[in-house]
This record gives sequence, structure tokens and C-alpha cells, in this order.
Amino acid sequence: MNRIRKGDEVIVIAGRSKGLRGHVLRVDGEKLLVENVNMVKKHQKPNPAMNRGGGIVEKEAPIHNSNVMLFNPATGKGDRVYYKTLEDDRKVRIFKSNGEAVDI
Repeated sequence: MNRIRKGDEVIVIAGRSKGLRGHVLRVDGEKLLVENVNMVKKHQKPNPAMNRGGGIVEKEAPIHNSNVMLFNPATGKGDRVYYKTLEDDRKVRIFKSNGEAVDI
């Protein structure tokens, strides 16, 4: 079970995008695609079959999951999480700092 999932709000703790926040768009193993984080410029060839023009486009690049932390809205900072099994055998993620559940 991954500590960070699609749709989570994360904060970048290392790299050139340090301090930026965003929602996770995609998870590919240990790499995450976070909106408006780690923006790169890509030189793109035109593709008339897909109705796509060429030029320089700006898009998100993947970032390693060790460089982000789950954002805790109660504290306003990044936070670690741990797993706890409830009585009905569901695993939920819990913030370490205040003990609140991430998943509902």
C-alpha cells in the first residue's frame, strides 16, 4: 500500500520545486505526477493525426515520492503517515502529528 495516492495533496520538500503544493495526478511506482510542480519545457513535433500543433509546451515531469510529503491541512505543513487497521478490517492512513485519519 502506497503512502501517497492519486488525488492527495502533497508538498515538495526537496528539489527545485521545494515548497510548492499540488494534487497528485498519477502514481507510477515510486514516481508521482503532481499538478504545477516540476514544470519542464518540451519541444513537441506537430501531429496532424491527433490535431496537435508543434512548438514548445510546458508540462509536469514526474517527481520521486521521497521528495514529497502528504500535506496536513490541520497543521498547514507536510506530515508523515502510518497505517492503522480498524475494527472492520479496513486499513487507513493516520497523520503522525495529530492522529487524524487521512482516509474517511
